[in-house]
Amino acid sequence: MIKQLIRYSFLLSLMLVVPLMAKQPLLLSLKGDFAQGGLVIGQAAPNTKVSFNGTKLKVSEEGYFVFGFHRDFEEKATLTLTNGKHKEVQPLFIRKRQYNIERVDGLPPSKINPIKPKTLARIKKEGAMVGVARAKTSEIKAFMQDFIWPAKGRLSGFYGSQRVLNGEPKRPHYGVDVAAPTGTAVIAPADGIVRLVHNDMFYSGGTLIVDHGFGVSSTFIHLNSIEVKEGQEVKQGDLIATIGATGRATGPHLDWRINWYKSRLDPQLLVPPFKETSFKKD
Repeated sequence: MIKQLIRYSFLLSLMLVVPLMAKQPLLLSLKGDFAQGGLVIGQAAPNTKVSFNGTKLKVSEEGYFVFGFHRDFEEKATLTLTNGKHKEVQPLFIRKRQYNIERVDGLPPSKINPIKPKTLARIKKEGAMVGVARAKTSEIKAFMQDFIWPAKGRLSGFYGSQRVLNGEPKRPHYGVDVAAPTGTAVIAPADGIVRLVHNDMFYSGGTLIVDHGFGVSSTFIHLNSIEVKEGQEVKQGDLIATIGATGRATGPHLDWRINWYKSRLDPQLLVPPFKETSFKKD
């Protein structure tokens, strides 16, 4: 009788423990800005597979992963986690943003799309180079750092803004601009690996791309000089370039952009509030 009671108690304990184990969540945390242009870092239980809107995500041994929302991302998304037979579906709600839209009418048609075929071929070639550089994503987890501003100066351009010329919407601005004198230092906003160094692209002039891991990268354009080489590892705060007015720029400034693979994100959502810096004139 005693043996039967012990066996019954043991079986009852198993019945209680197994359901509790099965209910342990696969999604441990999500941290970031759930808005258009935002970047989100998550952690899942060990050995969990994660997909975002049907796209499989890279997951570290510790369960960390990252994803982002482009400028015009829809208001809803889905995060799916699977571990064996256990599956969780997490709905995500993304905040829509209002962007500055500037409309200019009455322009001569030749001023809207004046680019020659030879120049278009160059632009296409350079765009392919940028795409290859951004596709070279490493296993480093520098994207988890608290990003810092890469330059001091004055904010002169913002993510998402757009011009409409003679009713034709032009490409939105996908970075944040920091205006400062030519030669002003540009530092690494986070650790990374240099993936592209180009001194003279048609639109962006001096161009530098740094890989922060798992598809997250920084692009710095209109640079006067680049102080690093492709393949070089950089640490947060290292001097990597100087501000210039190369490419299609109306004045010296840094255009800093953040990508998660092909999704263009808002750098301002990753850094503390900007402190404007004034420079003394010689």
